[in-house]
Amino acid sequence: MRKLSKKSRITAAVAGVALVAVGGGAAYAYWTTTGSGSGSATNSSGGGTVTLHATFAGGLAPGNSVPVSYTADNSTTSGTVVGALNANVTTNVAGCLPAWFEVTAVTSNSPVAANSTGTSVGSGTLKFNDSTTVNQDACKAAIVTVNVGSL
Repeated sequence: MRKLSKKSRITAAVAGVALVAVGGGAAYAYWTTTGSGSGSATNSSGGGTVTLHATFAGGLAPGNSVPVSYTADNSTTSGTVVGALNANVTTNVAGCLPAWFEVTAVTSNSPVAANSTGTSVGSGTLKFNDSTTVNQDACKAAIVTVNVGSL
């Protein structure tokens, strides 16, 4: 094997350094930096509107009462909570006075899941008050409606 001259050794060393500098060797580089950023998205606009229902048995007569069940349907894509309920009575006959009826609505912040129907949200009682001084015959076969809302 032949010995390299001093000039050949220098040429080989310079070529090796050039090869590493060009990227032929195992070298790496990185940038340092600082920064900040953020992200955002819009939340749901709320629980939406639920449909409330009052259900009770027919055949009410003066002096009697029946239990009332309150349920909710939620057709939105987010759950909600139904708070206090308020209820009132209407009838389809002018002489059958709503004032002769009492209705209660006992509730307790009831959760109603998204896309659900018939979720129980409360209960109460519908009473037909008996009058000893007024003829209540106008209420015979009348349709009594319990209207329910949420506060």
